[in-house]
Formats: sequence, structure tokens, C-alpha cells
Amino acid sequence: MKRAIPVLALSVAGLVPVWLYSPGPAHEGEISEVAAPETQQQTQAPKTTSAAPKTSGAAPTTQQQQQQQPTQQQAQARTVNGPAVNTSEGTVQVQVTLQGTKITDVKAVRAPNSEPTRMALPILKQEALKAQSADIDTVSGATATSQGYKQSLQAALDGAQ
Repeated sequence: MKRAIPVLALSVAGLVPVWLYSPGPAHEGEISEVAAPETQQQTQAPKTTSAAPKTSGAAPTTQQQQQQQPTQQQAQARTVNGPAVNTSEGTVQVQVTLQGTKITDVKAVRAPNSEPTRMALPILKQEALKAQSADIDTVSGATATSQGYKQSLQAALDGAQ
């Protein structure tokens, strides 16, 4: 009985800091995979010299055709944000990039800042790119996040059409 009182008092003293602990800003809020927008690189036209032979009425060269192709592909690429979906774990919102009708990238604009979510996001992205739709499996341990991810992705895909 003599030991019970000090053990109880020290146990309470050890638990007080745990009860008063609040995580810092790195552990709060939401996470986002969307970075600052990339700067567009300017493509320079190839330099021509006056010594090059000129042909009249010739078909466009292969190099000119190759330069036109990326420009046409870039014009087709578009990014669509899905709606923010509230889940029991927090808000989930995705951004999908499409090249024509093909999904080329999926990013989480908003997601809960939890370990299961951080582990699930790359898996969900990989599954969406593989399936080319929002018909993807739920990640075990991150069920709420997975459901919100799928709902936001499907709405973004519907809005892109």
C-alpha cells in the first residue's frame, strides 16, 4: 500500500503532458498533391541559314511536322477539378488531367492528413490510371478516403465530357 500512492502520483504526472499535447501545424489539416503550376516553355523555331538550299513547292519537312504534333497534343490536354466530397475522415477532392479521352494524371487537391490517406493516395492514383475510370477498388484501411476519391473523380470525369 505504501507503493501505490507514489506509483499513482507518478503515473498521473506522466500522463499530464500527454493530455496537454497538441500536434503542430505539420500534423493538422489537409494534404494536397497539386503543386504550383508549371511554367510553359517556349519552343523556338529552328534557325535557318541563308546558305541552305531552298526548294519551292516542297512538302513540309519531318521536323516541321514533329513540331506541329506536340502543339496539337498540348491543345487537347485539359485539367478538370472534381467537387470536394465530405467524408467521415475529412474532405477529399481530386484533379484529373485528360489527353483526349485518356486519363493521364490524377492528383489529390484536398485529402485528410492521416497515415492511411497518405498511404492510399498513390494506390488510388495508380488504380485510376490503370482502369481509365473511377471504377477502382477501395483501399483497405482508408475506406472513407477511397469512397470520396472515387466520387470526386467520377464527377470530374462526368464534367469533362
